[in-house]
Amino acid sequence: MSAPTITTATRPDPSAPGAALTQRRSRPGDLAFRLAMQACLVIAFAVLASLLAWVLIKGWNRLDSRLWTEMPTGLVSRLDGAGVQSALTGTLWIVGLVAVICLPVGVFSAIYLEEYADNTRWYNRLLELNIQNLAGVPSIIFGILGLGIIARALGLGFTVITAAIVLSLLVLPVVIIATREAIRAVPQSIRQASYALGATKWQTVSRQVLPAAVPGIATGAILALSRAIGEAAPLIVLGAVTFITFNPDGLDSPYTALPIQIYTFIGRSQAGYTELAAGAIVLLLGIVLVMNSIAIFVRNRFEKRW
Repeated sequence: MSAPTITTATRPDPSAPGAALTQRRSRPGDLAFRLAMQACLVIAFAVLASLLAWVLIKGWNRLDSRLWTEMPTGLVSRLDGAGVQSALTGTLWIVGLVAVICLPVGVFSAIYLEEYADNTRWYNRLLELNIQNLAGVPSIIFGILGLGIIARALGLGFTVITAAIVLSLLVLPVVIIATREAIRAVPQSIRQASYALGATKWQTVSRQVLPAAVPGIATGAILALSRAIGEAAPLIVLGAVTFITFNPDGLDSPYTALPIQIYTFIGRSQAGYTELAAGAIVLLLGIVLVMNSIAIFVRNRFEKRW
């Protein structure tokens, strides 16, 4: 009986004519593409770093407690003691209401579409199509619709609740899409094991699926709120007042926001307003950075690998 023949795989010889020709053909293109991507990355970071550096240098003298404890002013002689307290308070009011309105609606809508909706029904397919399309609608369109329907037709006026409703509609598709992706990432075996133990549909969703999807849901929600906090176009259409020397005290109160206040400061020619605008930009970036850091912490803290 003859011994079995054992074959071993060997790497192709780099000195072979065919291999050398393949390497010569692929290497220049790969190198050029890699250099192009690195150049784009360097240019993007250089522009971003230059803008951040300009803002920090320009607003360094205004980065103190006066920035968030003092009210804005329209008088040049009082710029040294001016701040953006009313704009900061209005921004916190709006973002808080957006979270209260948008997050429950977005999460429960995603649960329905992902766990309960029958995709063979035409109205469910139409709903999904509209949600995906709304995610790409420009924010100014939401401002115009809010002006015509919410502010005027419903009679809510140019108030905090109007701004919160419009911005909730703006970021609602983001919350729904992010929540659906987080729910979809939970393995089907988790659901099947829950059903095998006699759990109902809602018990499976509420006690197994949602806790496992918390990292993705929280990340999407905070990123959606980060987008809402920096929107200016809808608020301009909705009549956000540029100079307010008092903080909002209710849902029907006039308001202003940091993006509107920054836009107003930059439009003035005096150097003091430019410094105040730069300080407000740093404050707004700090808030967004804190929110994004919370999203990263939540994702890393509760993330599960299946």
